[in-house]
Amino acid sequence: MSEIENNSENRESVNFIQKIINEDLAKGTYGNRVQTRFPPEPNGYLHVGHAKSICLNYGLAKKNNGIFNLRFDDTNPTKEDDSFVESIIKDVKWLCPDWEERIFFASNYFEKMYEYAVELIKKSLAFVDDLSADEIREYRGTLTEPGKESPWRNRSIEENLELFDKMKNGEFENGKKVLRAKIDMASPNINMRDPVIYRILHESHHNTGDKWCIYPMYDYAHPIEDAIEGITHSICTLEFEDHRPFYDWLLSNLEDFKTAPTKQIEFAKLFLTKTMMGKRYLKKMVEEGYVDGWDDPRMPTVAALRRRGYTPEAINNFCEAIGVSKAQSVVDIAMLEHAVRDDLSLKAERTMAVLDPIKLIITNYPEDQVEYMETENNPDNPEMGTRMVPFCREIYIEREDFMEVPPKKYFRLFPGNEVRLRNAYFVRCEDFVKDENGNVTEVHCTYDPETRSGSGFTGRKVKGTLHWVSARHCQDAEVRLYDYMMEDQDYDKTNFLEKLNPNSKVVLKNCKVEPSIKEKNVGERFQFLRHGYFIIDQDSNDSHLVFNRIVSLKSSYK
Repeated sequence: MSEIENNSENRESVNFIQKIINEDLAKGTYGNRVQTRFPPEPNGYLHVGHAKSICLNYGLAKKNNGIFNLRFDDTNPTKEDDSFVESIIKDVKWLCPDWEERIFFASNYFEKMYEYAVELIKKSLAFVDDLSADEIREYRGTLTEPGKESPWRNRSIEENLELFDKMKNGEFENGKKVLRAKIDMASPNINMRDPVIYRILHESHHNTGDKWCIYPMYDYAHPIEDAIEGITHSICTLEFEDHRPFYDWLLSNLEDFKTAPTKQIEFAKLFLTKTMMGKRYLKKMVEEGYVDGWDDPRMPTVAALRRRGYTPEAINNFCEAIGVSKAQSVVDIAMLEHAVRDDLSLKAERTMAVLDPIKLIITNYPEDQVEYMETENNPDNPEMGTRMVPFCREIYIEREDFMEVPPKKYFRLFPGNEVRLRNAYFVRCEDFVKDENGNVTEVHCTYDPETRSGSGFTGRKVKGTLHWVSARHCQDAEVRLYDYMMEDQDYDKTNFLEKLNPNSKVVLKNCKVEPSIKEKNVGERFQFLRHGYFIIDQDSNDSHLVFNRIVSLKSSYK
């Protein structure tokens, strides 16, 4: 059993959210129903922190034979875009391949939200306020001092209804009036001090166009969306814990939702070492050109992880392994890397690739001869079969696999030393050639034809085994080596751009890979022997192969 599987089994029994669900099921609180949702705002791409929420909400629904909704909280037309909607749908479908596509929009409920606001006004639980945004902040008070009531708080129901209708009809400019809930300006919870629930915003909306010029605030819209959809457990991150009293207040004061209202439950966000996760800061990196778009494989977005080569299974397993709790912590990114290595170990075909090539010439091998060496596609998964790899007189090996003057315990090629070429022959270094700058350009060897791999040769042993590719048959490739986004952990949101890792992307142009790669497709994953796991990138075409490193074979985290 892998570490990831073991951790997820141990943590499953202590999932406090599942315990709450179990209690509700035992009591029949929601008629034995479980319905969850993931409610992103379409103002950017999802990141791995959102993936934790998706996996949690979808996993709970699936485990309890329930329903999972994707619902866009599109209540702010100034920041939202259809391109973000499309990317989010793609991400959720990728992470949850068995998901019955249930897609909803907050904007589809704008009419009902308006009606519920009118209901609050009629119950004298909401009022139209003329205070400016700055004045509302000033009147709100502090954590130690109560707020002050607005001078417009006691307007009559009739006047409030008339003014709210005029707000809806576009008779006021932005910021001139707002609709506020009427609760308690002395509440110890600032979120309960007559929060704004509607503002005037003359902006076109990606879904409703110019139908509305007033838009609900998130705290008002979100519980209504949950209730309309029949969500039983509204699972969100810890920053919404202080907002829960308003969530409960609102639903308890709307006649449609008083019976068994949706239950909000909070859990700790995901934070990863060496990674900036805030959406607004990722957007800054994209817009200011620090990265090559939202799906740049250095980014922690779901789209970037997919392009980099991570699998949905690895991300789901990682989310299971780290568990769910109320305690805020930072997870070592090495755990995420372990999850993808663990998942790819049995899936990825092994192949030989030389990333920094130097030519090796076997001087006593016939010039026109070509042999085909049988090699396993994945020694850990025999069902993946074998392939035939061409071998000839001239091959490429890694530059680091030859040294003119080696240190002690260097078991690769150097003058007079013998090594095995993987799945081929023993070769002995006899000579080498340098250019005018003193760089080695060729290594000359002789081979022993008795030592062919699989022949049963037992005459002598060698300590080094090198991977290689045939110079005559190999494919040229560009390889992109991706590393951690942040250089170290000593950064915050104010200086994170100064801490970006300058070596987070290294591009190697003259790499050589096995010819079998030519028959593969964009998105296929491989283990390059000794180098790590790689995926064929979308920038590839028939004449230009591009690989992204998914993850190294061992953690390089320090």
